Amino acid sequence: MFMSFQEKQARFKRLNKESPAWALLRAENAPHILAFVDDLFANQNDIPVGRAKAALEAELKNGTLTGVWETNSKATTYLRNWIDAGWLRELDDTLSKTNACEVALRFCRSLDHKDSSITASHLRTVQEAVSRLAIAVTPNPEEKREMLEVKRNVIQAEIDALLAGNVKPVTGGEVRDGLREIYQLASVLTGDFRLIEDEIRQMEKDLRVQMIEEGASKGEVLRGLIDKEALVSETDAGQAFEGFFQLIMNNNLSDELREQIKLILSHPSSKDIAKDQRVFLSHMMRELSKETTQIIKVRRRMEESLRYFIDSGAHLENQAVNHLLQELEQVAVHFKDSDISLRTSLNIALESGNITVRSPDGINLRIPEDKIDTSDVVEEANSYEPSTKMLGYLNAVQIKKVASNMKSNLIKHGPMTISDLANRVPIKQGLEELVALIRVAKSVNATELPDTEEVRLTDRNGEAIKAKIPKLLVSVKQFPDDLEELEL
Repeated sequence: MFMSFQEKQARFKRLNKESPAWALLRAENAPHILAFVDDLFANQNDIPVGRAKAALEAELKNGTLTGVWETNSKATTYLRNWIDAGWLRELDDTLSKTNACEVALRFCRSLDHKDSSITASHLRTVQEAVSRLAIAVTPNPEEKREMLEVKRNVIQAEIDALLAGNVKPVTGGEVRDGLREIYQLASVLTGDFRLIEDEIRQMEKDLRVQMIEEGASKGEVLRGLIDKEALVSETDAGQAFEGFFQLIMNNNLSDELREQIKLILSHPSSKDIAKDQRVFLSHMMRELSKETTQIIKVRRRMEESLRYFIDSGAHLENQAVNHLLQELEQVAVHFKDSDISLRTSLNIALESGNITVRSPDGINLRIPEDKIDTSDVVEEANSYEPSTKMLGYLNAVQIKKVASNMKSNLIKHGPMTISDLANRVPIKQGLEELVALIRVAKSVNATELPDTEEVRLTDRNGEAIKAKIPKLLVSVKQFPDDLEELEL
């Protein structure tokens, strides 16, 4: 049954009023908010609140100077408003994007990509989905067998053609369409995982309310938790999460998918798609693994929080307070209809308990501690310029720079091990730089030789260190053309 105009209008009006994603898109500062959030979470899914605040303060200051973002509000106010609006989530002093924010960002990115929405890859995806579902819903075993036989015959025909030397080359357009299709499907997964996270948090909230309002026992709460988790697992987002979780738990399947993605991205036509799409696909398995870990962490936190809430008896205390407030409300409502004078004196004694004094000193009130001696403290004016000493503490190894230097040396001198690289360009930042070299080598799938090797280096204090590491042979051919595609 099709919805009428009035039903659709009412539906869209409700979404316009209730949807956080729609509210974000129509916000006055929507371009600034989306740009800041997209840049802030470009490399991480969770950002400390302090770092987010400092980054936003810098952007607000720069926006005021350039006239791009003129405002008198502070960064803390903005972040709090975005959290209250449902665009960001705060947990354990860290910020993350909500599903509403993911939806708005994905919509804006889709406007910027001028890809055709009607491609051969879309048609094949629809055909394969229809075929799989038709086989799954067929009740007759004989018909199901015949349908599977047809699919097997098609695959066998392709194998026979390959054995006969009839290899049909893939066109650049097919590769581009396929990569864009994979990107669109994979990018939706992150939104699914954010939606699961929102549903888990709402589930915890609903269970707490149920415990307070209905006085549910531990067994009833446990039953409610199991039922609600089952409902979450049956949603589209829940099924996507369960499917990917099973994938990453199977090392063979996850490694196979990772290698297949690398093989596809190595095709020359992959450079014709947008850079952000190519980088996303190269990091897809890593990012989805992070999202899965985050959901598992949220689930574990919810279970621990509910257990503490039950064991502490807080829900019973809240229930008692709610009942008392309801009684007070009833008394207050009927008080105006009574004939009691407001000047009536009441003989009420408040039960405050007994004071136990074990010594005369126990009667005396505590006095403040002695005044702190600040005579030796030297007052210094605040400075907006960081000192050399402070910058020394922030001198961290930049792994992308390490990768770039490694690639340059390999171009000049050919394949080398980590020890050979360290001999040509001495390590000056200690073990952190050595670890960065190993991470880059592992990321490009360097050849691991059976023996080990020693690397001599100097730490930041000038002390000599000798480290024994696996012998990794690195070649420039193992590096991608764009270092942004490295999974570091």
